[in-house]
Amino acid sequence: MKITKANGKAEYALIEDLKKRTGETDPKIVEIVTNIINAVKEQGDEAVREFTVRFDGSVPKRTILEKDELDSYLDIVDDDFKSALINAKENIYNFHLRQAQQSWLRTEENGVIMGQRVRGLQRVGIYVPGGTAAYPSSVLMNAIPAKIAGVKEIIMVTPPGKDGSPNPDIMAAAAVAGVDKVFLVGGAQAVAALAYGTEKIPKVDKIVGPGNQYVAYAKKYLFGQVGIDQIAGPSEIALIIDETADLDAVTYDVFAQAEHDELARTFVISENKALLQQLEQRIQQTLSQIERQPIVEASLTNNHFLISVDNFNEACDLMNQIAPEHASIQTASPRDYLNHVRYVGALFLGHYSPEVIGDYVAGPSHVLPTNQTARFTNGLSVNDFLTRHSVIDLSEATFEKI
Repeated sequence: MKITKANGKAEYALIEDLKKRTGETDPKIVEIVTNIINAVKEQGDEAVREFTVRFDGSVPKRTILEKDELDSYLDIVDDDFKSALINAKENIYNFHLRQAQQSWLRTEENGVIMGQRVRGLQRVGIYVPGGTAAYPSSVLMNAIPAKIAGVKEIIMVTPPGKDGSPNPDIMAAAAVAGVDKVFLVGGAQAVAALAYGTEKIPKVDKIVGPGNQYVAYAKKYLFGQVGIDQIAGPSEIALIIDETADLDAVTYDVFAQAEHDELARTFVISENKALLQQLEQRIQQTLSQIERQPIVEASLTNNHFLISVDNFNEACDLMNQIAPEHASIQTASPRDYLNHVRYVGALFLGHYSPEVIGDYVAGPSHVLPTNQTARFTNGLSVNDFLTRHSVIDLSEATFEKI
C-alpha cells in the first residue's frame, strides 16, 4: 500500500479524484431507477410486486407487519441481543432528547408578537437495508429521533429474507424504537412507494435511512416530491494517529468501515511515516482472519489511503478537506484537535472511543454526511423531523408605523 506524502498538492489531488469518482451516478442505475419510479407512480402495488419478484425472487406471503406483531419478535430474539437493543435505545434517546426544540412567542413593548411554531412531521418513512448485512442499529438511529420530534406515524420498509420472512433482529429493533408499521419491500420500488403512496403503502412526508446505490439515487430523484435526509455515499473514516495508538484497534477501525462495501473509504494520517508502514503490515497480517475478507480486501485495494504529514496543522487541514463521515483522533492529546477539526460527520476522541461504538450504542445517530458533504451539512437529528414556521402578529398602530 502506497503512502502519500502530503506536499500541498498530492493529498488534495487524491481527494479530488475520489470526489470525481462519486460525483456522477452510473447511467445504467439512472435508467433502471427512473423506470422503476415511473412504474410505481403509475401502477402502484402492482409495480411494487413485479419488481419484488424480479429482484428478490418472490413476494412474501405477508408483506405488512403491524405494531402488535412487531412486539412479538421481542420474545423470539436472543435475550442478550434484546438487552443490547434496550441499552442502545436509552443512550440514543438521552442524546437526542437534548436536541428537541420548543415553540416560542414573544410580545414586544409595542404589542407586536413574534415567534416560531415547531411541530413534528405527520408521517415518516424509514428505509432499512437488508442485503449483504442487516442493520438493526439503523432502525434505532432513525426512528428514535423521529419519536422525540413528535412524528405521528413511522413507517418502515425493509427487504425480506430469501425465504420471504422478515429479519427477526430488525423487527425486534422496530418494536423497541416504536415503529408503527413495517412493509417487507426494498429497493428503489420501496422508496417510490413511500414517496407517491400506493393502495397498501401510505405516502410519507420524508424518507430517511441508508441504502445501496439504487436506493440512494431513488431518494435523489424523488427529492422535492418527498423530503429526504441526505444522499448517502460510500461509508468512510479518517484517522489521525501517533505512537500512542493501538495499531490493532486502528486496524479494526479500518476494517469496520471497509466491510460496509467495496466502495467504502479509509484514510489514516500521521506525522510518523514508519508508524503508517507498521500499520499497513498489521492490516495485511490480520486481513485473512476476518469474516468479510473479500469485501474488505476490495475496499482496501482501491479506497484505502495512508498519508504522511509534517505537523499538527497539516493533519487538521487535511482532515477538514476530507470532511469524512467519521473522524477518529488516536493520539496522546486528542482533545487538542477539538477546535481545529471542523468538518466531520462525527468526531471520536481518544483510544477508548472507537468508531464502532458510535455505530451502535454511544448515542448520536450514525446517519452521517459522506463524500465531503460534512462541509455544509450534519448528521441526522431531531431537527430533521420537525417543521418550523414563523409567527407575526402586529397591532394596527405598528402596521401603520411600519
